[in-house]
Amino acid sequence: MTSTEPEELEFGGGIGAFSIMIGLPVMLFMLLLMCKQKDPSFVNLPPPLPSLASLWETRVFGVCLLWFFLQALFHLLPIGKVVEGTPLYSGRRLKYRLNGFYAFILTSVVIGTSLYWGIELYYVYDHFLQFAVAATVFSVALSIYLYVRSLKASNNELSPGKSGNIIYDFFIGRELNPRIGHFDLKYFCELRPGLIGWVVINLIMLLAEMKVQGRDTPSLAMILVNSFQLLYVVDALWHEEALLTTMDIMHDGFGFMLAFGDLVWVPFVYSLLPVCV
Repeated sequence: MTSTEPEELEFGGGIGAFSIMIGLPVMLFMLLLMCKQKDPSFVNLPPPLPSLASLWETRVFGVCLLWFFLQALFHLLPIGKVVEGTPLYSGRRLKYRLNGFYAFILTSVVIGTSLYWGIELYYVYDHFLQFAVAATVFSVALSIYLYVRSLKASNNELSPGKSGNIIYDFFIGRELNPRIGHFDLKYFCELRPGLIGWVVINLIMLLAEMKVQGRDTPSLAMILVNSFQLLYVVDALWHEEALLTTMDIMHDGFGFMLAFGDLVWVPFVYSLLPVCV
């Protein structure tokens, strides 16, 4: 697939990729701003826009970095079995350590300990929009890093979906399995920071509901949302090996599409139900 054959590119080629990269963050923030409305309906579109200065807080960005590197630390722990992935287009079979479920258990211990020691997780609810902005900035920075490092990658390390179009390749990703040593960036981002973060955000929203509404117990709606989405995440982590057979791992490069999807779209859009409950 080359840049001389734009009709074969997905998502409408470079123009479509650029539109998606602008449109998805805009859609995300519109949804989050609508959830802050007392009557979040189409009649009240567009919602009031906050000042640009209020969208950024360095401390929030620091918490996002801490979360990312905490999950990276759990991923690097020598626990869980090591398996070979399916053969790639180059014929290579990469090795992966399966410890996502253990990472979830360790994260649960950290969150439980935080609650026991009285750490105020309500901070996330109170700065939710700033967390979405910080995660977006981080995903863009990661995408830039991924694109720059892919320029030095050998041909057998590149995705079969690369095109030669700079905008499209930045979006879809050029390098198939970018690694720092044995640390596979794409594989790590697929299940860890965003998916586990989604569950943590749901729990924080449950606690926030009780605090804001003066409840002794969470509402039935909040219990059901947390339970069903928790089941989905736990199932994905328990069957982590199945991820190695997906298109994301075998075909797609690691660029803005997966970076934003894994680190921003999953935790901040999938958690909209408890946010708006």
